This record gives sequence, C-alpha cells and structure tokens, in this order.
Amino acid sequence: MSNFNNSRNEIFMFYLVGIPGMEPAHIWISIPICLMYIVAILGNCIILFFIKTEPSLHEPMYYFLSMLALSDLGLSFSSLPTMLKVFLINAPEISPNACFAQEFFIHEFSALESSVLLIMSFDRFVAICNPLRYTSIFTNARVTQIGLAFALKNVLLILPFPLTLRHLRYCKKNFLSHSYCLHQDVMKLACSDNRVNVVYGLFVALTGILDITFIFVSYVMIVKVVLSIASQKERLKVFNTCVSHICAVLIFYIPVFSLAVIHRFAKNCSPMVRILMADVFLMVPPLMNPIVYCVKSQQIRNLVLEKLCQSKTHRDS
Repeated sequence: MSNFNNSRNEIFMFYLVGIPGMEPAHIWISIPICLMYIVAILGNCIILFFIKTEPSLHEPMYYFLSMLALSDLGLSFSSLPTMLKVFLINAPEISPNACFAQEFFIHEFSALESSVLLIMSFDRFVAICNPLRYTSIFTNARVTQIGLAFALKNVLLILPFPLTLRHLRYCKKNFLSHSYCLHQDVMKLACSDNRVNVVYGLFVALTGILDITFIFVSYVMIVKVVLSIASQKERLKVFNTCVSHICAVLIFYIPVFSLAVIHRFAKNCSPMVRILMADVFLMVPPLMNPIVYCVKSQQIRNLVLEKLCQSKTHRDS
C-alpha cells in the first residue's frame, strides 16, 4: 500500500526509527529495554502501594513523591508501545493521529515531572527554612490543590502541540528520528509553514527553564540556611533530607540539557548519540527514581525490607 494520499500528495503514515545500522540486533536490544520498563513500572507501583497503604507515609513529602511516581508511570506507558513495536516486532509504522496522541502524552508527563520536581524543591525549602509553618502550609487539601493545579496547567500547556501539528501538511518526508513521537521531530516533517509550532515549542521550553531556575533558587536559599547551622552533624542530617530530590533533579535534567546542547552545538555528531540520549531521557528517570527513593528514604527502605522478610518467612514456613 502506498504511504501517500495521491490526490493531495500527503503522507498518511509515519515511520519510527530504532537504532540506525543495528536493525538486525533490534530483537536483542529489546530484551534490556523490556527489563528496564518492567523494573520502572514495578518500582513506581511499589512506591504508590506503600504510600497508599502505610499511614506513616501519609505526609506531604510522600504525597509529592506519589505524584512523581505517577508522572514516571505515565512517561513509561506513553513510550512503551512504540518502543516495543520497533525493537521487538519490527513494526515501525504509526498513523499521524496516533503519533500526535503519543507526543502529547510524552510531553505532558515530561512537563508534569518537571513541575513535580519544582513542587518538591519548594517542599524541602519550607521544611528546612520555615519548619514551624510546614504543616500549616502543606495541608492535605492544599497538597491536592497544588497537584491538580499543576496537572491542569501542563495539560493546557501541551494541548496546543497535537492541535497545531494536525493543521500542518506532511509530504515527501515520513521518517521520524526516534522510536516514539516528539513534537520537534514531527514538525520538521511538515511541508507547510510550521513557524507557530517553532515559536510555541520555544515557549514551552522556556517554562521548563523557569522550573529548573526556581529549583536552583530554592537550593541556594536552603544551602544558606544549612550553612548557618553550627553543628556539622546537624548540617549533614538536614542536607541528607534533600539528597533524594537532588538525585531526581539531576537524573531528569542532565539528559534534557545534554540533548539540547547536542542539537544546538553538535549538529554533525552521530545520529546514534542523539537517539541514545533521547532514550536515556525517557527511560532512565522512571527507572532510577524509585531506586533512589527506596535507597535514600529510610521509611520506604524499611518497609520494603520488612515486606521481603515477611515473604521469605512465609516461604520458609
């Protein structure tokens, strides 16, 4: 079947790309990809399970962690179908509407994760810099309102992406650069004027830059407060409460900025580098965040070990 509508010379099918030059090995590459997705999904589900079932975790910090886990699950499930199609069953075709839907969810959950990391930085700022007002500021009702407000903000922010892409005309080029759909990737295939998409994409990128800027400002103020504490032991104890969040910020933003630098300053680098960096951005945060929080959060770590010990005891008996 032709991939063009001959009456209008328009494309009605896009093609996703795995790793160029390694197509025969895609079936083997799919094995670690599947394992990473399984670990990421199970890890985030475990986090959500413990936060829901354990009264000791019914605190604002863990509610925000559950939002991070939900955004990680959304990011995993958004990219999983096409990644498996490309690497596992060698079916790279995707319809434009399915592509637009996927890029909406990928960008939506990416933006949501950035927002949640910002909220968590503010949570740490209040807990350290103004602990006496922490419980009055982060009530359960306010935590819910904050989560819903940021979720709605990101839906409204990302919704123009698929709407504007649908109004573009696509002809001649129909090969994407990744095994999933991204806004900046799809709009480059358009043969009609895409200036609105370019400008709005820059605006969305600016909101992400604002998020990391506010996170940085929060930690500058946190460091100032921590350094004012006389006891070195107390300083380390206070700072240790931020380590998990700092790791999550680095895990999320380092691939984002690395990819931006590669696209801007290393245009002649191998396409494989860009593809691998984009894959790291989508797959590593959902994989690593549960591991980081299980290792660094004593309450969650103790609960996981307790459940494992109970399971071993039941098997032995």
